[in-house]
Parts: sequence; C-alpha cells; structure tokens
Amino acid sequence: MEAAWNQVREALKGLMDEKSYTFWVKPLQLLDSDERTIRLGCPNRFFRNWIKENYSSLFSGQFSHLGLKDHTILFKVLPHRDLLDFKAHGDNGNGRQLLLPNMPAKARAGDRYLNERFTFDTFVVGQSNEFAYQVSKALANDASSPYCSLLLLGQTGLGKSHLAQSIGNLVLKKKPTARVNYITAEDFTNEMIFALRNNMIDQFKTKYRKACDVLLLEELHFLSGKEKTQIELGYTLDSLFTDGKKVIFTSSLPVEEIPNMKKMLTSRLSSGVLTNIERPGFQTRLDILKRKAAARNISLPDNVACYLAENLTQDVRQLEGALVSLDAISFFLKREINLGLARETLKQILPDKPLLTIKEIQEMVCKYFKLDLETLTSKSRKKLISYPRSTAIYLCREYTDSSLEGIGRSFNRNHSTVLYDYEKIKKHIQIDESVRKEVEFLSRKIEDRSV
Repeated sequence: MEAAWNQVREALKGLMDEKSYTFWVKPLQLLDSDERTIRLGCPNRFFRNWIKENYSSLFSGQFSHLGLKDHTILFKVLPHRDLLDFKAHGDNGNGRQLLLPNMPAKARAGDRYLNERFTFDTFVVGQSNEFAYQVSKALANDASSPYCSLLLLGQTGLGKSHLAQSIGNLVLKKKPTARVNYITAEDFTNEMIFALRNNMIDQFKTKYRKACDVLLLEELHFLSGKEKTQIELGYTLDSLFTDGKKVIFTSSLPVEEIPNMKKMLTSRLSSGVLTNIERPGFQTRLDILKRKAAARNISLPDNVACYLAENLTQDVRQLEGALVSLDAISFFLKREINLGLARETLKQILPDKPLLTIKEIQEMVCKYFKLDLETLTSKSRKKLISYPRSTAIYLCREYTDSSLEGIGRSFNRNHSTVLYDYEKIKKHIQIDESVRKEVEFLSRKIEDRSV
C-alpha cells in the first residue's frame, strides 16, 4: 500500500497548486490499510474536517485509478506524539501557525466555524427545495420576522446543512457581532454531559440561553432516547423563544416520528415553520452539475451533463462525487470528457449491487447474532436485540429493492423507524470500528451469496 500511496501523492502533486499540495497532502501519513479501508493520518481535527470536505472525492478517485475503487478512505487525527514532523509543514518556526492557502476567513459560530461555501448564492434552487430556500433566506434577512424558528427536513445530502449554515453566514455578514451558535444534536448532548460532570452546567445554560442570538441545531434525530438532553433543550428553546431569538433545526425525520421523543419537546420543535426538502428533479440535478463544473473549471458537454443528471438521482453529494471522478479519469487517462467516458465512469462508481430478499438477510443476521426471527422482529429495545435489528434493516436498505414501508412491515416497524435505524448504523460505521467490521463482514457474505 505504501507504493500506491506514493503514486497517489505524485498524482495529486500534479493536480494541485504547490501551496495547496504542501499544506493539505504533504502532512498526511499512511497509517494502515486492509481489504476494505485505507487510513490516512491528519495533524488535527480542523485539518481532517477540511480535507474530508474539500478533497475526499479527489483522493478516492486517485486510489480508484490504481484499482482500489472498493476501498473506503478514512482520515484519522494523529496522536500528539506522531506530529513531530508537522512543524516543518504547518509552522513558521516561532510557534505561530502559517496562514493556510485557498482558505477564505471563516465565520465563527460558537465553537465551530461555518463553511464559507455554504451561502444562498451557491445553493441551486429547484422545485424540490424552493420553499425551503425562500423561507431560510427570509429568516436570515428579516430581523423582525413574524416567526423565529425553522425546521428543515430531508434525507442526507439534499442541502439541509447548506441552508442552515447559509442563514448563519448571512446573519454574521449583516451583523458580525451577532452571537450565532452552530452545533449538532450529538455535540450538544456531549457538551451538556461534560458540563454536568465538571460542575459547569451554569456556563452551559448561559451559552445557549442568554449568550445566543441564533441557534443552528443539526441532526435532531440523534436526540432519540436522550431524555435528559431533551429536557434541557426544551428549557433552552423556551428561553430563546421568549427573547425572540432565532432557532434553525435540521432533521432526517419529522420530529413526531423520531423514536422516544418527549411530547414537550416535539411541540416546541414543531411550533415554527416546517419545510421538507425532496430529492432534486432532473432539471435541478442538471443545474447542480453545471454549477459545480463551472466552479471546478471542468468542461462539461451538455449531452454528458444530461446523461449524468438522468442516471444520478440520489443527492447532491452523489452528483459532485461523479463529477470529480469523471474529471480525474479524464486527466489521468488523457481523454476528453464525452458520453463514452461518462458511461465508463458511472460503471465504476455505481456498481450493480446484489439483490437478496428481506427474509434471506433476516436469516443471515439471525444466524450471525444467534437470534431467532421472532426475537429479531420483536418490539424489544434491549441493545442485544435492537442493534442486530438495526443492522438487518441497514442491510435490507442496501441490498434489496424494497421500499421503507416494505422493510418496515417485515420488521413490524413504520417507515420512519426504518429510516432512523438505517441512518444510525450508517453513522456508526464511520465512527465505530467494531460496527464497521461487522457490517462489512455481513455485506461480504451477502455479496458472496449473490455471485
């Protein structure tokens, strides 16, 4: 893998300008790899988040070109002891970090920075998201708006975060002294737990109740079952609403369909404007591709753009990933971007998934976790049962063509619970190695059976 990593570095050196390569590629270290994953070490969390957000597709494209298209690229923060060589890349010798290239000043929102690329000007508006766009912009522009809360609903990759951060960016642009807090529900929970354990709960309450003009709270569905966090958030919202502050939420599920959500919080979250962002239609997908191609200086013929828009129907991230892959293949193979190359690219990034029945997947999961089908599909919330059930639901979404409703019927669940379980496992795959390994093992079993 060391040889492959060196080839990727050399390829990136030719693709990127010298400063960007020096700051964003040179400090990376190859940690290890296995049959499915390549792990690269980063000097800090900010570095990791930035490179994941801006260059992950480019890295995947280069490894794919070397025959490693099935590998997932994971960026990990290096322990302090492994950062001794970073000073040569990121420090000017007097203890002050150099200014990073190609990085406009970011707007700070609480303990986080907003993505400066997430603005209303860069958001592609279509029939699927027009109302969400208009109401978000109105909320950010009008200090005397008749409503003070907005809930943006939609599945991953449809633009919820883009609109939420666009509001924060515009508020801070109009009034730099505005106190904007941007945070996920998971981090809000973790911060509250830390405050409780360290006798700092008063500071926590002040931060979110009194020292806050705009609260941007992402991923509400993470609050499922977090009773103490829900109670604290309810009091926080009461304080913000009383003072006329603005609150913007995002969620993959309607709040009334989030499992184990207290009614007192559900009513508060639903008290403002609710808007649902749907998957983009053909014309919106086409506009997104053209906008992103122009931003990356990619020459994209109209017939190629139409072909991609017709075949990539999931979300914005899928469109952007395909576009980056197409550009990388064109560059390395010295081939013109045309319809033939686009077809070849989609064959690589959209492999045919083996399809099994829900029952076959249930049987496989039951055998692996040593459960019977009746227990797997029961109403039990015990982790020894709920985790295998969630894993089975995730695999059914990935390896069957059944609808949410169809999967739900097979597990005695409704469609919103199925979506919640799917998103939960999808997230844990990224942050929990044991979950990732189990899901990968079961996925290989499914793929081997379908050969």
